[in-house]
Amino acid sequence: MFSEGYSFLEAVKDRDAEKVTTAVDTPGSTLINTRDIASGRTALHIVAERRDATWIRFLTQKGANPNVVDKKGISPLMISSNLGHLDGVEAFLDAGARVDDTNSLGETPLISATHRRDFEMIRLLLANGANPDRSDNSGRTARDYAEIIGSRRLMDEFTAADEARKGKETKSYGPSF
Repeated sequence: MFSEGYSFLEAVKDRDAEKVTTAVDTPGSTLINTRDIASGRTALHIVAERRDATWIRFLTQKGANPNVVDKKGISPLMISSNLGHLDGVEAFLDAGARVDDTNSLGETPLISATHRRDFEMIRLLLANGANPDRSDNSGRTARDYAEIIGSRRLMDEFTAADEARKGKETKSYGPSF
């Protein structure tokens, strides 16, 4: 009666690993990245919201794309970051989630963590290459917000990350001038 995609997402919501495994292990199946038709959310959005690092790892190992965004431009990594779920963020980063992807407001997980003054999350994101100078739609960066907040401790986190990056080789793309 229900579509395969709907049944798959319901199985994820119900934590029914047997149904989920059967669905994604079927030859030719593309259910792992099924989106809810109304919201655009995937199975990874569902498990990120419930702070379930085990299911995040399970689904990404089965081929779920950690960079898929919902209709509001929110990635599963952004959800975990906003919830302060360090294990979830680590699982997404291990699965290849892009650390500087933005939501519809242009906010990165680092900007969001800066607004919340979540120092552990800030350290984790910076250690995994988050750019404190990437701006949101207003033109402000995480570093700008730290200055606006007036927190020396936040600024110290960015300075420490800058120091850690010095001397490390960075990849350059495109033409050089």
